[in-house]
Amino acid sequence: MLNMFPTIPITPAMHADLRPETLSEFWRWFAANEEELFNLDINSRRMFDELSEAMSRVDANLTYEFGPVLENKRELFISAGGNKESFQSVRALYAASPGLERWKFIQFRQRHKYINDFKLGYGHHVVKASDVRYLMVKDKKPGKVGITLFLDGYSEMDWEAWEHIGYLFLDIALGEYDVETYVGAIMFSDHNSVHLKRSLPYSSLPKHFDKSVKTGCRKVYRSRLVRSAR
Repeated sequence: MLNMFPTIPITPAMHADLRPETLSEFWRWFAANEEELFNLDINSRRMFDELSEAMSRVDANLTYEFGPVLENKRELFISAGGNKESFQSVRALYAASPGLERWKFIQFRQRHKYINDFKLGYGHHVVKASDVRYLMVKDKKPGKVGITLFLDGYSEMDWEAWEHIGYLFLDIALGEYDVETYVGAIMFSDHNSVHLKRSLPYSSLPKHFDKSVKTGCRKVYRSRLVRSAR
């Protein structure tokens, strides 16, 4: 099962502040709180909030994710929160990162190697990766694919929570950069969809996606996208 901390969403801002002094200020704050950040757990809400606030001074779209402590080292993923316009902010903050012995800083949410056996929860919804299926089609935009995820229990009554879960599943399978760069229309549906019979298991999405991208997204299963319940 994946060891993941929840991503903390931040309200979008009109612009980012990428001045060297602003980037340095963030990393000075991080270094000053390095001990507490290294020992964070899922219940450390105050420090999560403080880290979110510190990141928002650089770009209010930025989010983060912590990896587990392994061999006295910890990873911090700097994410654009699904906003391509904030990719530059991710790169700038990463480029300004200091060399802290116990930390590894990584740009964007990365793909996870093993995606067969984990769960994602948000609110009162919990979804097993083994229950997720997908349908990939050629997108209207050149060089992109459209993806529909079929999530067991999906309901339009709580579409915001389901959208959050769906995007996390995509980032885990494909990585944040590839999702924002090569995926066009993203839609979600439940297991009662008439299109489910043509869907594929979530575990096969990375290889299927990579083959499509290599062809410039020209060779993709052609079908009508399932309409979003949103």
